[in-house]
Amino acid sequence: MITARFLQRAIQPAALAIAVGTVLCAGLAPALAQTPFRAGISDPVNTVLAWWMAENARFYKAQGLDVRVTDMQGGSRGAQALQEGTLEVMHVGLSSVMRINRAGGDIRLIGSLSNVIRFTFFSAPGVKTAADLKGGAIGVSTFGSESDSTVTLAMQRLGMSRSDITVKEQGGGPARLAAVKSGEIKATALNEPFNTIAREQGVNVLVDLAAEQIPWVFSGIVVRRASLTSERDRLKRFLKATIEGNYLALTDEARAKATLAKELHNTTPRTIDIAYADFKAQSPINIEPSMKGAENIMALFPGGSQKVEDYIDISLLAEIKREGFITAMEQKYKTR
Repeated sequence: MITARFLQRAIQPAALAIAVGTVLCAGLAPALAQTPFRAGISDPVNTVLAWWMAENARFYKAQGLDVRVTDMQGGSRGAQALQEGTLEVMHVGLSSVMRINRAGGDIRLIGSLSNVIRFTFFSAPGVKTAADLKGGAIGVSTFGSESDSTVTLAMQRLGMSRSDITVKEQGGGPARLAAVKSGEIKATALNEPFNTIAREQGVNVLVDLAAEQIPWVFSGIVVRRASLTSERDRLKRFLKATIEGNYLALTDEARAKATLAKELHNTTPRTIDIAYADFKAQSPINIEPSMKGAENIMALFPGGSQKVEDYIDISLLAEIKREGFITAMEQKYKTR
């Protein structure tokens, strides 16, 4: 989680009381004009649940945002669209942020919806060992995404390196699952719900990184750095609604599962149960990125900046906390 040096200014009791009162009375305020807001996801997976819950409960509407979520079919593809101005925000891991910025881009991760690796690597029929995999293709969503960067770790677990395989862009989870089942690729990484779907269909587990609980900034909320100045208020409202969506998801299991069932197509009740349990166990309630996770990713990519501030900016989260919003959420959802 974020260390104390990142959250330096203390909240004064009087200011906190005023802020909490303001948040709790927000429902009495007139409806805000709705501003279009474009948000991208890399895949329809359970780490998006906070966004879906915020949409379902109209928290974005209450913050004056008309949010439209688009499946970008890959984290790096979405991060590039963000850099080009097609999106206001992208749901993507820190690996993509590092790749874009080291290539001359200027984006920042401002929150995290998952702070551990959630991938399991599955293999094609007949691929059971490292020897079977050698020389074959591993499918990833897009180059530079978390499914790409974690290939390096999976290869280490097998006593191999990336030079022993080829990496192929294959698109989202459904496309990768179909490709590995048909033998078009020899292996791929999947997270929930596709992880459970693959297991139910008898696809072979090659390396289970999810079971290792490796600290990682796996599913971040990413924006253009310039937007932190030009669109600061709008981004702050988006984060507030997302945080409340996360609180609702973590405290209302029935509603969260119904939302997952609506958004994750072709899933069974058992798949939804597992996807929700995975979400609940891994999601940081206040969407703070893990500094240990950031360090692990930077260590995997030597040769560029190793300054966390070149990739992560938590100033909006710090403001939200100082203003009493987190305390208000804890009181409203009885989490303390």
